[in-house]
Amino acid sequence: MTNDPIWNDDLLQAPHHVADKATRVRRMFNAIAPRYERTNTICSGGRDANWRNRAVRLAAVRSDDDVLDIACGTGDFTRAFARWRPRSITGCDFAHEMLVRAAQASGTPRRWVEADALRLPFQNGSFSVLSCAFGVRNFVDLDAGLSEMHRVLKPGGRIVILEFSRPRSVWFRAVYEIYSSHVMPWAASWISGDRSGAYRYLPRSVVSFLHEEQMGDRLNQAGFESFSATPLTFGVATVYLARKA
Repeated sequence: MTNDPIWNDDLLQAPHHVADKATRVRRMFNAIAPRYERTNTICSGGRDANWRNRAVRLAAVRSDDDVLDIACGTGDFTRAFARWRPRSITGCDFAHEMLVRAAQASGTPRRWVEADALRLPFQNGSFSVLSCAFGVRNFVDLDAGLSEMHRVLKPGGRIVILEFSRPRSVWFRAVYEIYSSHVMPWAASWISGDRSGAYRYLPRSVVSFLHEEQMGDRLNQAGFESFSATPLTFGVATVYLARKA
């Protein structure tokens, strides 16, 4: 774990436009890996597991599916997919310490690959399902990431993205953003012992990210079709689904 200030007030003004964002995100996730899942569960009130399970159900996983979980972190989303017994499942992340925890927690055979989502080491059309939970907003170049997902997905394959979003209800959004901007960063930093600023970055990366219509446009531009968005817990999180044309 590092005590270096990876994120400070100046950088958090526009976290998606920081020149060395990839390096900072990798350092951040390596730093918070040891207590990452526990912190998420506590700070989401246990809803994070329900969100992942709902996303997997919406993906309609079949026994002949080959699944790639991008930005898999410690593997919680990957494990949710594994319970549906696809033909194969691969977890991919560029934070080494996250993958170490994913492999340690593995209860069934899976493949773990350390790689950047913007440069996936897989052949064209290798997978029938691509997933990413709470990861696309951390990409340095979202369009490049979506393009790579499109490349390694088979024709007709599905992409399922689970991401935080801003609730549409004005009153609920106000309450939620007070929690996410003030209460959660303090609580999560205390629970995880983090001093890197990771839990200040994470809520800032949500409020400055794309909304539902923008995400649909970007997926369409990347070559996906049949876009749908399913809000969860009053819009705190959203499941985006699409298919490769």
